[in-house]
Amino acid sequence: MDFTPSEEQAAAQGLAARIFGDLSTHERLVAAGTGTDAELWKELCAAGLPGAVEDIGLLGLVLLLEEQGRSTAQVPLAATCVYGLLAVDGHGTAEQRERLLPALRDGTAVATGAFPARGGVGAVDGALYGGVPWVPWLRDATHVLVADAERELWIVEVGAPGVTVVAVETTAPWSAGRLGLDGVRGERLGTGPGAGAAVLAASRTAFAGLQAGVCAGSLARAVQHTATREQFGRPLSTNQGVLLRAADAHMDTEAIRVTAYEAAWRRDRQLGYEAQALTAAWWASEAGRRVVHAGQHLHGGTGADLDHPVHRHFLWGRQLDAYLGCGAELLEELGLLIGSDRMEGTP
Repeated sequence: MDFTPSEEQAAAQGLAARIFGDLSTHERLVAAGTGTDAELWKELCAAGLPGAVEDIGLLGLVLLLEEQGRSTAQVPLAATCVYGLLAVDGHGTAEQRERLLPALRDGTAVATGAFPARGGVGAVDGALYGGVPWVPWLRDATHVLVADAERELWIVEVGAPGVTVVAVETTAPWSAGRLGLDGVRGERLGTGPGAGAAVLAASRTAFAGLQAGVCAGSLARAVQHTATREQFGRPLSTNQGVLLRAADAHMDTEAIRVTAYEAAWRRDRQLGYEAQALTAAWWASEAGRRVVHAGQHLHGGTGADLDHPVHRHFLWGRQLDAYLGCGAELLEELGLLIGSDRMEGTP
């Protein structure tokens, strides 16, 4: 395996780093509250970064999301790319791709995904009933990709008759909402549960990449703080306990990153990667929680300040932990997958 970015992937990552670094400042994040930074989203789309994902693949998207996570930029990049662009490009018909992809590329359409862990949505003769307690970026979305109880995929327009969206405040400011469906006519995407499993694996990989960036940003802030803050006449970073805590956080962050890279790399090469996506999700959930706690703890009393930038990394890390799923449940699913015939013949 070689995770070295291609020239196109490296260029996209560099552009994303510049845009996020210039526009996703602490002041702008405070002003955005729980909403999307519309100017930043417009800038990303004008630069062609969402649309570039079709060419740079899932690994390229993971690299972009790492840069977003470093600054906790409030834009629906992950949701639009995995539940919109990659899902439609990979599983849509020619007519669906021609109709839906242009608006998703230029940002005039925003997609998200409703993948309830335990049912919640049923399909009867093409009509959808049920609900999902919370869906990320739903309040900003024009389209939501819904997985029913059989893991069949349906594209639903948020403004369609029978769709209700109620604002939900989550740990991180993701413009989330509760989705209700009452006889909504959905549009099928793909055939059979295989499409649903593929989109779920891609989303787990992408959000793990986002968590890698969140953790890297948290750790970078902790390193800067402990290197400049003095106690008893010397920097905090010279204390062995601080060094060990930071080293553990670094290793956890690298584990999240490399497992996300592996899953994305395998997907882009059309290799089986469902198990690798679950592994990346587990690391992002379990290790991610440890890292953002360490980042806040290493700031001492400053880390308890709700207005401090490091606290935003803490909130994002805990939200991603919740979104990716409980570590024990992910391990159970991974064990069942390994023991099933779905793993037979997997490269």
